[in-house]
Amino acid sequence: MSQSSPQQLRIASINTNGVRAAYRKGMGEWLAARDVDILAIQEVRASTADLQRLLGPEWHVLHDEATSKGRAGVALASRSSATVHRVDFGADDFDSAGRWLEADYDVGGTSVTVVSTYVHSGEVDTPKQVEKYTFLDAMLERLPALEAHNERAVVVGDLNVGHRRLDIKNWRGNVKRAGFLPDERTYFDRILGSEDDPAYNAGAGLGWVDVGRKWAGDVDGPFTWWSWRGQAFTNDTGWRIDYQLATPTLAASVTNYAVDRASAYDERWSDHTPVVVDYAL
Repeated sequence: MSQSSPQQLRIASINTNGVRAAYRKGMGEWLAARDVDILAIQEVRASTADLQRLLGPEWHVLHDEATSKGRAGVALASRSSATVHRVDFGADDFDSAGRWLEADYDVGGTSVTVVSTYVHSGEVDTPKQVEKYTFLDAMLERLPALEAHNERAVVVGDLNVGHRRLDIKNWRGNVKRAGFLPDERTYFDRILGSEDDPAYNAGAGLGWVDVGRKWAGDVDGPFTWWSWRGQAFTNDTGWRIDYQLATPTLAASVTNYAVDRASAYDERWSDHTPVVVDYAL
């Protein structure tokens, strides 16, 4: 008896830095050519109606808007509708709106849970950094429950932390900046293990897998964010802060990982680039 072929699932994640502006610059053309099944968006910065209009009627849209209009916002768009979605995250007195959206999908009879998240950028010695740590605390608490809910789960999005020195081109010049602070990186040690741990990204910490690092190996990047200023993009002086963190079961099914870096500075439609992963379920 022959076995049926695996169900293919392509998940893409992108911080659009404003989806309306991204569409004006070419996001729609990228999406039309990429054959994505589930699209996670961060920094939507638009209404649900705007997002649905841009994507088109063939997409099922879930959108958690930020409390402050025109800020943050996370979304999940899919070819078939989710079976259920959730936005509750963190303590009741903490405003996480527009930063955490999780949904369960039935993919050929297999349940997959996808989270689109946008971690605070933070700012050293300010309330913004306190908010970032509060969010990361909630994330650490949620991850074990998420895996208990579904052994095939993935947290994708702009996590605004470069975990390892390989994740930032100019890491020496950024050790005192939000995004590469030792305290921030320790959170990722607790999720994935430290870079000096023999079981890093293979069972250490909470056991989750950084799909990008697993696929690329110990190389610089591949980076996912570059400043608009100067020659950062041209010189590939970037940061890898956009992730797909998967449970071990789901990570074992990865068949391809790609960073869709624009071929030239003037072809960019966001300061981030899409991260696209194929899973064979």
